[in-house]
Amino acid sequence: MKKTLTGAAALLISASPIFAAGIERSTQSIGILFEEGNYAEFNAQITRPKVDGNDLAIYGGSSTGNVAENFNVVGLGYKHQFTPQLSGAIIVEHPYGADISYPALGSVMFGGTEANVESAHISGILRYKFNEAVGVHGGVRFSKASGDITLKGMAYGGASGYRARLDNSTKAGWLAGMSWERPDIAARVALTYYSEIKHEFDTTETLAALGPFAYRSTTEVKTPSQIALDFQTGVAADTLVFGQIRRVFWSDFRVDPEFFTADQPSGLGVTDGLVNLEDSTTFTLGVGRKFTEQWSGSAAITYEPKGDDLVSPLAPTNGRVGLTLAGIYTQDNWKITTGINYMKLGDASPETGTPDTARANMTDNHAVSLGLRIGYQF
Repeated sequence: MKKTLTGAAALLISASPIFAAGIERSTQSIGILFEEGNYAEFNAQITRPKVDGNDLAIYGGSSTGNVAENFNVVGLGYKHQFTPQLSGAIIVEHPYGADISYPALGSVMFGGTEANVESAHISGILRYKFNEAVGVHGGVRFSKASGDITLKGMAYGGASGYRARLDNSTKAGWLAGMSWERPDIAARVALTYYSEIKHEFDTTETLAALGPFAYRSTTEVKTPSQIALDFQTGVAADTLVFGQIRRVFWSDFRVDPEFFTADQPSGLGVTDGLVNLEDSTTFTLGVGRKFTEQWSGSAAITYEPKGDDLVSPLAPTNGRVGLTLAGIYTQDNWKITTGINYMKLGDASPETGTPDTARANMTDNHAVSLGLRIGYQF
């Protein structure tokens, strides 16, 4: 049961679509460390979101159109068992990304606003088991990221036509945690802390109203620290319950380019910066069931409570609830897991100005995602 269903738990928790802060696309799971023996995997996800709404009636009520573009994510992982006590893993993933684009002929408030964020992480992790029950794990994470943001529309006033290009930055962080297991009932609890990663982006800022003017500086951006509690246990023959509680400290994630936030007359003087987010807590609970020697299945519910209804136009959703279904086929050393996720995205009101002022309402939004994980044990 443990060998077959752990892959489904990992897929449901780490490969379902993530919309926390509008830029998160994976949970940076360390689940591969708990696979048996030597193990390699490939995983992929395609996501089709729908995020739209209307300008407030006082601004004309124009439709924003769908502002969230489709995206695909792939990842690789390799786990090696050095000794019965010591193992290690290398994980390649894309935990953050954004493809937000307000159609130019849609919203009067935000039409033409765009955000593109790309990232890639490589993690190297070691795990040491003191005995059958207790283990510790830790390692380093290398992150490469870049961004390109354009603000347009009446909501931005004199900042309409502003663009910030953040060139590639590669920096390192770390993670550490501990775990407890009871193999006879497939029970496990793992607690992991992920440090922030402090990037320094070479930044070019332009403003359409100033023509060819370009302001060049360095922008410090911290990808958020987080803490995750993963758990699972057998509850009956061939039946596993699993879940995760994860806290992400998004309040540390700010994008404050120098010209954009500088006091007038040397800059635009926008005190909130480009991005200002709230911390979030996400809950996942699921059940897995082995039907035959080859076939198993799982289902999980994900819930993230809503925060303040006023949100960044670059992350125009608020909270989420989702259902993920997965099937697992096991043959010899191969394990193939496929999953489908439906995520209901919470209503939100994109805002600008000081004080924060709602400019539009985004309602009745969702995302559908398909996931595939192919694992080989040797």
